[in-house]
Amino acid sequence: MSDGAPGKGPSPAIAAAVILVGTGLAFFFLPRLMIALGDVSPWLAAVVGAGFVLAFFLLFWLRARYQRRHED
Repeated sequence: MSDGAPGKGPSPAIAAAVILVGTGLAFFFLPRLMIALGDVSPWLAAVVGAGFVLAFFLLFWLRARYQRRHED
């Protein structure tokens, strides 16, 4: 299981699995949340939906920045 870089171990795979499971759960409940928020305000539902999508990409951007700074 040492196909990755030497010394890295399973850490990147575990991080990827946690990110995928977390975002998968978030996006699973997103439609129900947006419908509930849409009853209050359609604008609020749109902002929350856009926030979820932006947070998904922000998470990977932050992870890439962290990895670039901590390369050894």
